[in-house]
Amino acid sequence: MGNLFVRKRRSRVTEQDRAVLQQRDKLRQYQKRLSLGLERERALARQLLKEGKKEKAMLLLKKKRYQEQLLDKTENQISNLERMVQDIEFTQIEMKVIEGLKIGNECLNKMHQVMSIEEVERIIGETQDAVEYQRQIDELLAGSLTEEDEDAILEELNAITQEQLELPEVPSEPLPEKVPEASPIKNRPKPELVAAS
Repeated sequence: MGNLFVRKRRSRVTEQDRAVLQQRDKLRQYQKRLSLGLERERALARQLLKEGKKEKAMLLLKKKRYQEQLLDKTENQISNLERMVQDIEFTQIEMKVIEGLKIGNECLNKMHQVMSIEEVERIIGETQDAVEYQRQIDELLAGSLTEEDEDAILEELNAITQEQLELPEVPSEPLPEKVPEASPIKNRPKPELVAAS
């Protein structure tokens, strides 16, 4: 029951990868067999030379040389397979990049359909017109007041300021010279009374 809610993980290894890896493994196994065979044939060639069978030893060394060439070819094929795996991985990355570019391009095209160059130019033109209109209004307001109007405005501003600053009247009687202070000892409560209450 515990496995009922377990998600099955998707393997990152694709069928192509699996096929290439299988081929590589087969080539490596073949390479091992050839390497072991080469060691045996070399030992056998030594044995044949000791027995005086030079022709058989020569034939065996020719076979060994041929197998060494096969081993080199196998190594090249393994390198080619590994390069192919890398090329496939890189191509898959390129495909993802191209897909991302395609999606981005579609988004840009949709945005361009919503707002065309003409629409942007119209909005910029309207904004410039509104700024120019406001500047003209500001110039009219600033230029239409005379010097007398400016003075009257300043007087009114001073009157309003004075109304807001109404201060209380200052007494005309002189202040007493010294105010008697209350003695701090007389006003302090007695310790017994504080504890009792």
